[in-house]
Amino acid sequence: MIFDNISNIHIYNLPRVVTDFVSELNSDTKSGRCEICDGIYANIESYNTKLINDAVFEAHENYIDIQILLDGIENIYYCLKGDLEVKIPYNKEKDITFYSENIIPHEFVKLNGLNFVILYPHEAHAPQVSTNNTPMQVKKVVIKIRKDLLL
Repeated sequence: MIFDNISNIHIYNLPRVVTDFVSELNSDTKSGRCEICDGIYANIESYNTKLINDAVFEAHENYIDIQILLDGIENIYYCLKGDLEVKIPYNKEKDITFYSENIIPHEFVKLNGLNFVILYPHEAHAPQVSTNNTPMQVKKVVIKIRKDLLL
């Protein structure tokens, strides 16, 4: 996992199309799926953050996530997926596995619009968690990069 200030995103050897896309993002960016190029796309959505007891770990096999908040604040919990028990087996079409462990004892980072997180396939994460257990409306972009383009 990489967690850093958004102004440093260019130092992580990401494809230029990704850093160019990120530089154009703002709170007025339209929601929906955006095809950036072959093997790279973004999902932009608004939602209410979850109570901590409703959050679950997930992981992906084929895509790396870059998560950036455009509006609001949320926590993302993380751990190595090898330490977790599968709750819902891998869905190849959606590239996602869900896990049964409680997220509370694990580490988290706080996304606030000034930073970003990069999550790799070996890392489980529980996104969309409210801060102070108080749900709030947020807007987020999740850029999905096919892992063979970076690893």
